[in-house]
Amino acid sequence: MKVTLGKTGIQVEKNAFGALPIQRISKKEAVYLVRKACANGMEFIDTARAYSDSEEKLGEALQGIRSRVVLATKTAARNVEDFWKDLHTSLELLKTDYIDIYQFHNPSAHPAPGDGSGLYEAMLEAKQQGKIRHIGITNHRLQAAEDAIASGLYETLQFPFCYLATEKDMQIVDACKEADMGFIAMKALSGGLITDSRAACAFLAQYSHVLPIWGIQREKELDEFLSYIENPPAMDEELKKVIERDRKELLGDFCRGCGYCMPCPVGIDIHTCARMSLLIRRAPSQQQLTDEMQAEMKKIESCLHCGQCRKKCPYGLDTPALLIKNYEDYKEILAGRRSVTESSTDL
Repeated sequence: MKVTLGKTGIQVEKNAFGALPIQRISKKEAVYLVRKACANGMEFIDTARAYSDSEEKLGEALQGIRSRVVLATKTAARNVEDFWKDLHTSLELLKTDYIDIYQFHNPSAHPAPGDGSGLYEAMLEAKQQGKIRHIGITNHRLQAAEDAIASGLYETLQFPFCYLATEKDMQIVDACKEADMGFIAMKALSGGLITDSRAACAFLAQYSHVLPIWGIQREKELDEFLSYIENPPAMDEELKKVIERDRKELLGDFCRGCGYCMPCPVGIDIHTCARMSLLIRRAPSQQQLTDEMQAEMKKIESCLHCGQCRKKCPYGLDTPALLIKNYEDYKEILAGRRSVTESSTDL
């Protein structure tokens, strides 16, 4: 199944490789995964200057096959000097002389000509020089996304979209279609809270203009998404029930794990700890109960209630309250597991 990214004219397989997670694996593993993805039908790769060594690993992986993929990366620069520094660094690490889609990375307001920052003018100059081919923007904020679409300045928008979407999220997706603007769906698995990729894939297949990005760091995950190229899941009653159950359980105030609340002044891993309750109940793993994770959760007791994370949350969540709620639930789950273990020992 192919998707066309609006007025860019870019047409790719409706299964994109999200390269944020390859930060967490070795270069050898990352190169293997990316090459396998490209060899088996994935044609679009998304990364960012902010994703530590992701671009470096991709540069190694794409040697000899760069022309076969559409490559998107991002800059979080807030001034022209940093813009050019980011662009040149990305080109060098990716070992390419052009970037297909260069995106402003989650700005609070979209750069525009004459706004005084010079950022949009720098984008245009980079495009004229052939260093980038299309101008995009990413965001987590509804208002910022709406404004970017209305501006007519951008060829693509990358925005969170999955079957947990609200009515307002749906309006963003529809507005992009009307504006002939490419829509790239991040958080298609809602940061790991959606555990049935078939349901996620079948839902997004209903939107012909939407390109989902799947964050991949394990071969098992890659194989799962590659299988959907030849055999895309069809929306049936079983998957409808999965989606209905998940929407009932998850809609509301929950942490999406975007990480824009970080860093925390006392070292709390906010975007993990603030959704631990849902993670441990939906996708239980022994790693969630290790001594290391218990120590991470205990840091919540040191919260300064400074409000920094709350101010930075693009979803307007009361993050400190979420942390406390998740910590109390975590302690209950931990106590329950210990009780079961002790009972088993007594037998």
